[in-house]
Amino acid sequence: MHFAEFGSFMLLFVIGLELEPSRIWRLRRAIVGMGGLQIAVTSGVLAGLAMLFGIEGKQALVLGLILSLSSTAIVLQALTEKDLLPTAAGQSSFAVLLFQDIAVIPMLALFPILAGSPLNNQGNGGQANASLIDPLPGWVQLLVATGAVAAIIIAGRYLTSPILRIVARTGMRELFTAMSLLIVVGITVLMTSVGLSPELGTFLAGVVLANSEYRNELESDIDPFKALLLGLFFMAVGASINFDLILANPLLISGLVLGVMGCKMAVLYGLGKFFHLSVDQRLIFSVGLCQVGEFAFVLFSFSTREGILSRELTDILTVVVAFSMILTPLFMLVTEKLLLPTLRIKKEDDSASDVVPRDNPVIIAGYGHFGNTVGRFLQANHIGTTVLDINSDNVNWLRRLGLDVYYGDACRHELLEIAGAANAKLIVIAISNEKKRLELIETIKKNFPDLHILVRSTNRYDAYDLMNAGMLHIYRETLDTSLRLGVDALTLLGHNPAAASRAAQTFFVHDERTLKRLSAIQNKDEYVNVVRETIVELERVINSGRP
Repeated sequence: MHFAEFGSFMLLFVIGLELEPSRIWRLRRAIVGMGGLQIAVTSGVLAGLAMLFGIEGKQALVLGLILSLSSTAIVLQALTEKDLLPTAAGQSSFAVLLFQDIAVIPMLALFPILAGSPLNNQGNGGQANASLIDPLPGWVQLLVATGAVAAIIIAGRYLTSPILRIVARTGMRELFTAMSLLIVVGITVLMTSVGLSPELGTFLAGVVLANSEYRNELESDIDPFKALLLGLFFMAVGASINFDLILANPLLISGLVLGVMGCKMAVLYGLGKFFHLSVDQRLIFSVGLCQVGEFAFVLFSFSTREGILSRELTDILTVVVAFSMILTPLFMLVTEKLLLPTLRIKKEDDSASDVVPRDNPVIIAGYGHFGNTVGRFLQANHIGTTVLDINSDNVNWLRRLGLDVYYGDACRHELLEIAGAANAKLIVIAISNEKKRLELIETIKKNFPDLHILVRSTNRYDAYDLMNAGMLHIYRETLDTSLRLGVDALTLLGHNPAAASRAAQTFFVHDERTLKRLSAIQNKDEYVNVVRETIVELERVINSGRP
């Protein structure tokens, strides 16, 4: 467990590296507003309930703060997999999780004070930790600890970057990795020696180095060790779970798990309503963050070591945290499959009743950055459009701007019918999700075979799937921009602008033609050979000046 705790130190160092002060300042309102309220309200509610069950005030406060945290790893992974991160619920979850990660550091500083040991001198059961300054008077200890923190800030700001620059010039990756580890381990040893929390020191060092040009290199070098040691930490926590305790108190454990998750869900749902999230976004937000996060294990270990919480209490709560993390994906699945479809159908029916019958020639499915650009261009040319979007908050915002945008899943043929697909001339599919694009294509081909389809493509591999689905009008969002950049690059290198533009047009025509050929090839070796042939052919065509 002693070695495994280095995983949590490195995790805090990496989190500090990612928290650029300028980035935090830009997101300050969402982070401090929603994140701060979530910590304050949730910890207050849980601490109050703990006191009702006879737990002493300081311990109840510590429990409330720890249990208010959520799992960054679980939530962000789930939101990314379900393509929910760009939604209002996803962005709100990100802001709350970021504030929680930052809030861990004040908690590490606060807990020893609550235990009556401001400099971390009291161990579990009153035993002294190994600290070089234990024999010194209290004011000297405070002075030494403050000096150590100041030394980390000064060294990180003025010394670390020049030293890393010297190490980088050697060109030895192993030496840079060793230096990265030395920074983390050295700070950990220093903080322990002066009686402060090593977690606090490593986080502070990460924040100081967040604006360094070597930030990404440090993060990439530390990451494998962080993952290994953090995995070891979680294994150690799992191995320390008292299964006899679960068998002896199944009702108590079950009640605590459901009680904690239910309280957090209710608070989060209320916060979502306070910050004007729609009902479906509130559900995603509250269910996604209702578990207790991985930092609880770190804080339980820390609190036990400081003598704040008893071993018996942390044993029970460790089980509660583990089960809350296990149940979260199940709760999210139930929400996604059972609750959200009901709410969405209701909202779609409500939206349909507000639609003024029109015979717009164009339907746009998806009104993000891509669809918005297409829509504004068509509107500027006096082309009527009917827009469908699945993001309810985006719909509400666009309606306030005076645009004809309606909430709904465009893959539902009855919604397309209401939107006028039977009389429209064409539909622009600008949905970001690749699977939903293919699903919508099948719906249109089945129910509206005369409707012309113009479809967005993320890249050439996505375009292969669309071609195999029978699409003729495919628009790769990266192609035109990439070619425009290439023309500018040739011009800056001294080429004739007109010749560069013609070369780009030749490239475009050739790439579109070979794309159809490549989409039909399934064998990997054959694909590689054909790509090599097309590269040679493209160079010959451009050099000869023929399309």
